[in-house]
Amino acid sequence: MSATPPVDLFVATSPGPPERTLLVIHGGPDWDHTYLREPLARLAGRHRLVLPDLRGCGRSTQGLPDADHSPAAATADLVALLDTLGTERVDVLGFSYGGLLAQRLALAAPDRVRRLVVASSSVLPVPADAFDGWAERAERRAAEAAVWADPSRSGPELTRAAAVAGARANVWRADALPRYLRTLDDVRFSAEWLRPWRAGTLPAPRVEDAAARLAALGVPLLLLHGRQDMVFPASLVEETLRLIPSARGVVIEEAGHMAHIDQPEAWLTAVADHLA
Repeated sequence: MSATPPVDLFVATSPGPPERTLLVIHGGPDWDHTYLREPLARLAGRHRLVLPDLRGCGRSTQGLPDADHSPAAATADLVALLDTLGTERVDVLGFSYGGLLAQRLALAAPDRVRRLVVASSSVLPVPADAFDGWAERAERRAAEAAVWADPSRSGPELTRAAAVAGARANVWRADALPRYLRTLDDVRFSAEWLRPWRAGTLPAPRVEDAAARLAALGVPLLLLHGRQDMVFPASLVEETLRLIPSARGVVIEEAGHMAHIDQPEAWLTAVADHLA
């Protein structure tokens, strides 16, 4: 679909009016789009949902050189996808790492982005001491840290094992955990981005001066977060709103990084209200 060497993106779409297209950018990045299908699928018909797998992920092109995995390349793929779809302007929801790519897309192609949702992600850098003193976070994240430190694991098996081991850190509510683990069963994990990340050659995804640049851009922005997010602290939402007064923030109680799993109704309502 784009780039040299050529990259083909696998894209799941739903029925819906083209003028109300919602582009959904998954995180990981060595995951695929499937863990975000619910509850977003309930918007189908009112919106045309477009859920690609990023390069190196899911059913999109894999086997590229490590240097071809970068935030800039992934963003260029998304612009090319919009061209292929013949869609001039879209709403964009970026989740976790995808939230950083969504910001890059809005700033690189401002005429293509109508509204922006940054979900379980951040506009501002995460301070080194953001989670100091949170003992439960350390306890919940210990299992995943042990998987990453295990030298016997590698490739997609490592990515999957880390995701499963990190489930209790990513989902706050115990009663939502079984559903999340079933969701992970369907994810096609890869390890294409893992190689440059471990080698220290993967460029940082964060845009310099993102808050100031997004404020100047004026795109309607929703910051959607779980109160108990253990990856991106919810405290950054209020700080970001001070820098981008036109933005809206919704922090969902009793919800972790996978806020759409913990509190699907509240999460989907916030998305739908922003897109209305």
